[in-house]
Amino acid sequence: MTIAKKKSAGKTLPKKAEAAAPRHAGAKARAPEATKQDIIDVATREFAQNGLSGARVDEIAAKTGSSKRMIYYYFGDKDGLYLAVLEEAYRKVRTTEAQLDLEHLRPTDALRKLVEFTFDHHHSNEAFIRLVMIENIHHGEYLARSRTIQDLNVSAIGELERVYQRGLQDGLFRKGLNAIDLHWQISALAFFNVSNRATFSQIFRVDLASKKALATLRSQVVDMVLRNVLKNPG
Repeated sequence: MTIAKKKSAGKTLPKKAEAAAPRHAGAKARAPEATKQDIIDVATREFAQNGLSGARVDEIAAKTGSSKRMIYYYFGDKDGLYLAVLEEAYRKVRTTEAQLDLEHLRPTDALRKLVEFTFDHHHSNEAFIRLVMIENIHHGEYLARSRTIQDLNVSAIGELERVYQRGLQDGLFRKGLNAIDLHWQISALAFFNVSNRATFSQIFRVDLASKKALATLRSQVVDMVLRNVLKNPG
């Protein structure tokens, strides 16, 4: 009996199918979810480093001790694996962001914490930035296929909107803004710090990766966002 190829990255291998799925010589048997996560972790690095066209499924299989056949079983094809990597990248940032507990903070403190989190996350997750850059090269084609990513970002915008509305009600924030505009501004400032750090540092002969430079930039990004939002910046 042959195993039908699954197109969905979210399905779990049945016990019989798991046993039949090919494994790289010497690889230890692992639970399907652990295997899938390992593949996604390695594929994240490969896609971030080499892009969608440059990443090789053979290389990912070798580095995970699996096989192309197993990868295709779980993810359907290379495009399916790339989409699973994108979804995992967005899921991680939004899941962590949701744990900031912003609703229990004053609006200004909540906004400050969100900006600081975004700056720190982007700085510490260069692979995420590179994946977003690669997806923009593809005009968001793969992201548009994912309801998962769209739902994750809708919830993030909703949280920011609640912070903004609380600030309006307290007379702290100025009118005329919306959550998508704020999200754009926060993302742009934090994103540029990583995406253009190498070229900016070379052009102006400054080390923007130093602790001192990062601390200064982080503080300035927070200040710029708050000054834009506050009714009376002071």
